Amino acid sequence: MELSKIENLLDKYLEATTTLQEEAVLKNYFLSDNVAPHLEVYKSMFLCFAKSKLEILEKPIQFKKEKKNWKWLSVAASVVLLFSVYTGNNYVQEQKAKAQYIEVINTLKLLSTNLNKSNEAMESLYVYEDTLKKIFKTK
Repeated sequence: MELSKIENLLDKYLEATTTLQEEAVLKNYFLSDNVAPHLEVYKSMFLCFAKSKLEILEKPIQFKKEKKNWKWLSVAASVVLLFSVYTGNNYVQEQKAKAQYIEVINTLKLLSTNLNKSNEAMESLYVYEDTLKKIFKTK
């Protein structure tokens, strides 16, 4: 094979633009015994590639199982808990305020009823007092 063609293929190989067929030509050339002296440097590289291709891994590969990340779940649960406590607290305060309002309204109604009764009693006292004045003619 022409030496110039091998040099061109080697340049393409180093730029990573060769095809599989061109790489096979380079491999065959560098694994043969008639390599040009100035290209001897690359022969060891191709020998290393050939040796590594023959290696077989006998031990099975153990892949680590991906652990699920539950940290985001605890953060989300905390946010939900805080939100529910906040809204629950507001709801309880609203209910207490409504109950107090109703209690105040009922108390004011009771007070109004009792004041009306006392006004009626005072009316009867005024009538009694006017009658006494007429009878005893006092000023």
